[in-house]
Amino acid sequence: MGSQIFKEKYEDEVRYIRKQYNNEVRQIQKRHKDEKNAYMKTTIVIPNYNGCKLLEACLESLQAGTVQAPVLVVDNGSTDGSVDFLKKITASDPLIEALYLDHNTGFAPAVNEGIRASITEYVLLLNNDTEVDAHFVEEMERALDGHPDAFSVSARMMQYQDKSRIDDAGDYYTVLGYARARGKGKIYKEQGLYSRECRIFSACGGAAIYRRSVLEEVGLFDEAHFAYLEDLDLGYRGILAGYHNYYAPRAVVYHVGSASTGSRYNAFKVQISARNNIYLTLKNQPLLQWLINAPFLLIGCLIKCLFFARKGLAGQYVKGLGEGFALGFSKEGRQKHVGFRFSRFFRYILIEIELILNVLRMIL
Repeated sequence: MGSQIFKEKYEDEVRYIRKQYNNEVRQIQKRHKDEKNAYMKTTIVIPNYNGCKLLEACLESLQAGTVQAPVLVVDNGSTDGSVDFLKKITASDPLIEALYLDHNTGFAPAVNEGIRASITEYVLLLNNDTEVDAHFVEEMERALDGHPDAFSVSARMMQYQDKSRIDDAGDYYTVLGYARARGKGKIYKEQGLYSRECRIFSACGGAAIYRRSVLEEVGLFDEAHFAYLEDLDLGYRGILAGYHNYYAPRAVVYHVGSASTGSRYNAFKVQISARNNIYLTLKNQPLLQWLINAPFLLIGCLIKCLFFARKGLAGQYVKGLGEGFALGFSKEGRQKHVGFRFSRFFRYILIEIELILNVLRMIL
């Protein structure tokens, strides 16, 4: 009996010492990781949901790049083998880490988890259905370095299926309430319009780099969006705060597109995009500006309703609009409203002019 008690006491002490030792080892590893990452400028955050088949190629293209940066994959409760793949690759590559969420939280919450877990000066968001050029990270950092007034920089996203055509060259917003990808579907020309670095309204979150200091000032992605237009909302807030967003044509990424939702137009995407579109305008525009724009927003909604009616999705679109108003006027929506400031008066005017001009850009 006495020997059994002694044995149990001995085993308890061994477990305690081993636990203390393991905790100290983890602390040393964490300090080493933080010190190592502190010398690096950028952390790459990749949200993933059932994208195992695409994720491997994405990571391989980053590993072949001229600049190596820590990669943090945030898995959104995948069930397709992504978790096993990530555990295997994180064990073999010290620059790749993963966070495992227990369910699909959506794009915005997932990338926010990644941003909070990183410590570098810049944070680069990248879709899992992309492959990057060898100089991609290098060019993204160069562009942000070159513009001290920049909040974010958007890459030149090319279509994966037809690498001669543009998928997104930065995003813009219109007084009709439409968000548009610059140059989408156009053939890229070396001396053409989309070969030049320029200001844009917002970076596309599928391949964008952000300055952490500004994220801390204006806030992270609004998780009420779940997915879609959260990047435009963030860019809008950056402009209101006095910063600019830029397009970097030399930072090239090839994008498969619609990898998570499965198609360009579907009931989920139409409904949530309509909701977020209304919420975005209610949230970022002062009351007077919103009232001025309301007739144009109504016209834009009617046109889209007719468009989606032809695709059998008018019901989802209208439902999404209603949800957008409900969210905008809810307690949560009112708390996140970007309040009016007289110091921003000229910014409101410049934004309004841009929203109007972007309608012409969309038509032409």
